[in-house]
Amino acid sequence: MEFKEVVEKRYSCKKFGDEQVAAEKLEAILNAGRLAPTAKNLQEQHIYVVQSAEALAKIDSVTPCRYNAPTVLVVAFDADNVFTYPGEKRDSGMEDASIVATHMILAAADEGVDSCWVNFFDPEKAAEALGLPENEEVLMLMDLGYAAEGIGPLANHGSRKPLEETVTYL
Repeated sequence: MEFKEVVEKRYSCKKFGDEQVAAEKLEAILNAGRLAPTAKNLQEQHIYVVQSAEALAKIDSVTPCRYNAPTVLVVAFDADNVFTYPGEKRDSGMEDASIVATHMILAAADEGVDSCWVNFFDPEKAAEALGLPENEEVLMLMDLGYAAEGIGPLANHGSRKPLEETVTYL
């Protein structure tokens, strides 16, 4: 797919079928995240691939938003390995993990895999449920799979503000 087509067609899937994502497609998605830029190239992201019934039950215990996805990627970052920006009020952890996640979501669309960015959960409870290291913070969960039959974008998916309302030239 051309990039423009990927960004136009990608949507947040809210109901998945049971078909598992093929290993080669999952690897391409994960590799897109690996190639994402990070501040000072620290690559502080850590991606957890959740596919077992036991681990998916842990995801279900922290969010109602798995939507039957057969695979969930947990996007986390090492809070002890971030770049602190001038002014020392922000660091690169959340933004780098967001860039990684965005690369993977777009790669999924390019591979014909549906996805949903899930942020409706308590990150600390998710990390605890999954037994993640204390230095890692969970940014988001990414549902992956194939839309259930008859499922497509929400009705408001194509509704976008005009560019003039979201961009200002200074």
